[in-house]
Amino acid sequence: MKHAFSCFVTGTDTEIGKTLVSCALLHALGQGGVRAAGMKPVAAGAELRAGVWHNEDVDALLAAAPLKLPPTLTTPCLLHTPAAPHIAAALDGVPIEPQKILACYAQVRQQAEAVVVEGVGGFRVPLIDDFDTADLAQQLGLPVVLVVGLRLGCISQALLTAEAIAARGLTLAGWVANTVDPAMAHQEANIEAIAARIDAPLLGHVPRFDHPTAAAAAACLDLGKVIHV
Repeated sequence: MKHAFSCFVTGTDTEIGKTLVSCALLHALGQGGVRAAGMKPVAAGAELRAGVWHNEDVDALLAAAPLKLPPTLTTPCLLHTPAAPHIAAALDGVPIEPQKILACYAQVRQQAEAVVVEGVGGFRVPLIDDFDTADLAQQLGLPVVLVVGLRLGCISQALLTAEAIAARGLTLAGWVANTVDPAMAHQEANIEAIAARIDAPLLGHVPRFDHPTAAAAAACLDLGKVIHV
């Protein structure tokens, strides 16, 4: 089996556009004929529909992925409570098991030519007492794509997250500017300031869509900088 680009997608905060960018990556891989799968190993916040628990991000990744795998494999830890993962796990009475996540990733990797793994929240969200999302990214050993949510304060958030990624010995493959606050002034100047200070390619700027889709987001990105199929 050929292996194309796989990555871990993180963000400068929660609700910052990680899922949209992850879906864009999956769409672009699919357009290149790659059997790519999406993973969101830990997801918090689910609703019961027709006897099945659904999470919005998990459903979006599954819809965008060229290779459809069981959600129990791609999201081994689906928490019902919408809260920080370690809090949701405690409230739900469901342990977050890093070894189970890594085992599921290994199974997905065997079946897929590429895997896009979306983190939860920002880069250092606690999962259990002594293990956070940065530890998970480090265990997976994948290059990282950073989604920077454009709003006041994003420059510092972006630079601090880039430093944290480097501190874990991980490669920052590229970063995406995503408009979170459409009213934010001087968006391009902020993007230029970050680009001048992060040693990784800017993959593009995703505007605020009224109806965001994986294809629309992918069209805003130069993913040829990271995806080679």
